[in-house]
Amino acid sequence: MFTVKPNDAVIGATIEGLDASKPIEEAVFARLLVELGRHGVLRFPGQDLSPDQLRAFSERFGDIQSAVSQARHEAPEVGILSNIKENGAYIGAPDAGQDWHTDMSYRDVMGFVNVLFGIKIPRRDGKPLGGTEFSNMHLAYEDLPADIKTKLADATATHDFNKFWEMMRQVKGSVRPALTEEQRRRRPPSVHPVFLTHPITGKKVLYCNPGYAIRINELPEAESDEMLRFLFAHQLQPKYRWTHRWTENDLLVWDNLGTIHQAIADYRPDEIRLMRRCQVMATKVFDPEFLRPVRAIQAAA
Repeated sequence: MFTVKPNDAVIGATIEGLDASKPIEEAVFARLLVELGRHGVLRFPGQDLSPDQLRAFSERFGDIQSAVSQARHEAPEVGILSNIKENGAYIGAPDAGQDWHTDMSYRDVMGFVNVLFGIKIPRRDGKPLGGTEFSNMHLAYEDLPADIKTKLADATATHDFNKFWEMMRQVKGSVRPALTEEQRRRRPPSVHPVFLTHPITGKKVLYCNPGYAIRINELPEAESDEMLRFLFAHQLQPKYRWTHRWTENDLLVWDNLGTIHQAIADYRPDEIRLMRRCQVMATKVFDPEFLRPVRAIQAAA
């Protein structure tokens, strides 16, 4: 099996004794899912993964989403995050998501996990840069005022891919071009519950993030805007947050249903950051058969 070392924080744990490059037995994988639901972010240190091995590991969680832009890939469905240039062009996506969001909440089939493998980590004065910060949406929901929980119990929010894309361009100075009409067509807005029942924990989470949520559909526009401002401020309180400081060969898996995150862009263009990424959709995790071994573990606990 493996050992679990929870972080000294409200989110995250380190998994020791598991080689992600090798096939994982069903019972072991079910235990990983239980720990992912419990901790939100799992770190697997000291991994050695080829692109194909990263893809195979990621596919255990669900189908992998292809990238919206045609960055260079080393294996099908494995993306590259890097500020490295070759022949004047970036070899992958040069800017990670530098504001709070939940991957793929803009999709009709939402995101389940992000799988990120650190290859080159920028450092300055011996300290790692380019961390990833997370916030716990289980706790954010639990702490909401009772009247807000009642008011939004059956509410839905519209999520728009273009909101985050344009924020990166206009606010963060991203070199990414504006989305084409074809790219917009392939990423239309989607609608999801504001309060989602997490498929692993069975508890409610706040599923409404600053990166993509643009409207609470059951409220008048002005009231929706005010409520979104409240929810965004609430979920970003320091008491819910934790930052992962990367080390080479870290494999990080985080739960997009129970967390929100942002990349910290505190490194210069000459401070190299290189990572491989698979973004996994929630094509399996809501399936009772997929969760059957998880339920058996939870029932025995």
